[in-house]
Amino acid sequence: MDADVERDAADVHDDRPPAPADPLAGAPDTTPAADRATTGIMALSLPYQVVLAVALAVAGVFACVHLAMVFLHVAPSNTLTKRHGQAVDDWVYPEFEQNWKLFAPNPLQQNISVEVRAELAAADDVLRTTDWIDLTAQDAEAIRHNPMPSHTQQNELRRAVDFYLSAHSDDDRPHGSRGRLSEEYMRRIAMLRLDALPALAGPDGRAVAGDVRRVQLRVVTRAVEAPRWSTEKTDTAPSYRDLPWWPVTAADLPAGADLLTGADRSRTEAERSRTEAGRSRTADRSRTDVGRSSTEAGRSRAEEGR
Repeated sequence: MDADVERDAADVHDDRPPAPADPLAGAPDTTPAADRATTGIMALSLPYQVVLAVALAVAGVFACVHLAMVFLHVAPSNTLTKRHGQAVDDWVYPEFEQNWKLFAPNPLQQNISVEVRAELAAADDVLRTTDWIDLTAQDAEAIRHNPMPSHTQQNELRRAVDFYLSAHSDDDRPHGSRGRLSEEYMRRIAMLRLDALPALAGPDGRAVAGDVRRVQLRVVTRAVEAPRWSTEKTDTAPSYRDLPWWPVTAADLPAGADLLTGADRSRTEAERSRTEAGRSRTADRSRTDVGRSSTEAGRSRAEEGR
């Protein structure tokens, strides 16, 4: 009888539903393998997978090449930079230039400003000269309180001045084509800034760029004042370097500004003609002087022969 009771109890126990699974235990992954293969990059078709793989490979190669070029640019001189230095410079300049002057033992201690003035032609063809306009102060005002200032506002004038000074002698004589290119660059920057000044606009509201005959820039250098806790005496008086007056051509005008009028072109061509005529006269005089010298030398030899 006891055996029958135990057997009946076992039968009742087997008929009970299974205990629920532990909720903390990980449920088995019942997703078919085919469904798992349709996620991520594998969900794309084969052509798109190839395109994505090629794009990732190109991006990786570009990143490696860029890091290598920047490393060679900032690294001390070595065999690779001596052999491939021009290629490294072409890659780095001007977008990826590395400037470590902030961390130099002797950081920059001067503030350099660029100022411009223009010679304008009035309606009665009377020329007047504007006051000096501080272009660097305009950039500083645009940068102040701006969390993301423009790269142009920070570096355009500084780089232009460095380019000009490195391509000219102390008496403002250009060193070849780079010197003339730096002059054109400075003129065009000046014309862009003058064209944007409402104070110089004509009475009809038109930009003044078409009325500018000549522009002149100057570089103002001021030493940074020593801190109050320092005993160093610093002369903060500004020093000036006036650049030559440059005539403005149609190529120097900003995009969208009116081109020079026919009268302006005529005056420009007349000035060029006078310049070429002067050069021709100088050359003729030189040839005449040479001929006279040759004649006198011949006469001297003839007299010595007698």
